[in-house]
Amino acid sequence: MSSVTTGVPPGPGTVPPARERRGRRTVLGTRPWVAALFLLPALALLGALVVYPIGWSVHRSLFDASGDGFVGLDNYHEVFSDDRIRTALKNNVIWVVVAPSIATVLGLIFAVLTERVRWGTAFKMIVFMPMAISMLAAGIIFRLVYEQDPDRGVANAVWVGIHDTFSDPAPYPGARPRPNGDLTAASDGSFTSKSVLRQGSPTAVPLVAVKPEDAKGARDAVPARPEPGKVTGTVWLDFVRGGGGTPGRIDPGEKALSGITVRAVKDGRTVASATTAADGTFTLPAQADGARLLLPADNFAERYRGAEWLGPTLVTPSIIGAYIWMWAGFAMVLIAAGLAGVPRELLEAARVDGANEWQVFRRVTVPLLAPVLGVVVITLVINVLKIFDLVYIIAPGSSLPDANVLALQLYQSSFGTAVNQGLGSAIAVLLLLLVLPVVIVNIRRMRKERRR
Repeated sequence: MSSVTTGVPPGPGTVPPARERRGRRTVLGTRPWVAALFLLPALALLGALVVYPIGWSVHRSLFDASGDGFVGLDNYHEVFSDDRIRTALKNNVIWVVVAPSIATVLGLIFAVLTERVRWGTAFKMIVFMPMAISMLAAGIIFRLVYEQDPDRGVANAVWVGIHDTFSDPAPYPGARPRPNGDLTAASDGSFTSKSVLRQGSPTAVPLVAVKPEDAKGARDAVPARPEPGKVTGTVWLDFVRGGGGTPGRIDPGEKALSGITVRAVKDGRTVASATTAADGTFTLPAQADGARLLLPADNFAERYRGAEWLGPTLVTPSIIGAYIWMWAGFAMVLIAAGLAGVPRELLEAARVDGANEWQVFRRVTVPLLAPVLGVVVITLVINVLKIFDLVYIIAPGSSLPDANVLALQLYQSSFGTAVNQGLGSAIAVLLLLLVLPVVIVNIRRMRKERRR
């Protein structure tokens, strides 16, 4: 029986052979095996550089320091019981909460405030410039900024300048009477005479250990003259350059100590006080007769040397400050790019409706910038979880345990003096687990953005 060709086109339910073959292609029109072939190098690199190290770290974390003895979860138990690692974990929490928040807020403020000014671009360039500096260079810079000596450290130079503006420094820090002299030291740093003051009998008050710069330009000391009805005396630096001279007596060339406060004390009560003149002399009224001479501790207190920025208390906030200095520009640039895409009609409509600038910023600008702010915060959170070099460079050896973070502890445990790569691998796995939630949130956010 012969088949009859009717010439009628296939019905709607019939798929032509050519179209059926084309249907086996992917959405992009590429055969699956061709796509797999092109993706193979990338997948191989991903497996070699990401998947394999993660798997090996998980495996290595289950063994001891030698790598031969299986210890199970003992390394993870040590992670949460070791004081150093717990300090590092606490510091990481501080980093994650403080650094991204402040950097994002500063970036938002800079981006908004510089949007309408002529020099905004120049300002943004200056703020962003630290991003061009490596962490190593930034660490060295801020190690010098935080130097304790105000003559070298910028931070303490400013801090001491502000402090001394509102508080007068001691005239002769570190000065003291001659040993075995008439003045005895008290527990508060003051000095009191053993003998009592008498009218008509000038009192000699020799001091030593005055720093050369404090006595620079001082006049030569002169013996005080007796005055009727008054108590007089002289305070001077009892030291002759090159040696010589008689202790307790004003020799030629010995310098007067001006600006020193002297008090006359009877029965624990101050009855008179005076300040030494340029020639070192002082004069007290008749009420001082029979009182003891007191040199207050304020005359000899050490100069304020500023804050101990790299001490155990302030080392972590100080390093976070250096980090913010570097990354606030990054946040500002991203936020400024997002701000350029905000519809101006919405802002103008809010102003027309009576909203002031703060309300426009809080209720219109910030909500519209929420996706960009999310990108900035998530990026910085991931970055600070891996912070290592800035802490390692800035923190001195004495404060390094107090500034410790997980990435630094991982390095110390894996390659430090007490090498234990099992413990280091456990810390690496912990860091991975801490980063994963942030990465997952970021992936979900990007998928939502694509759907929009």
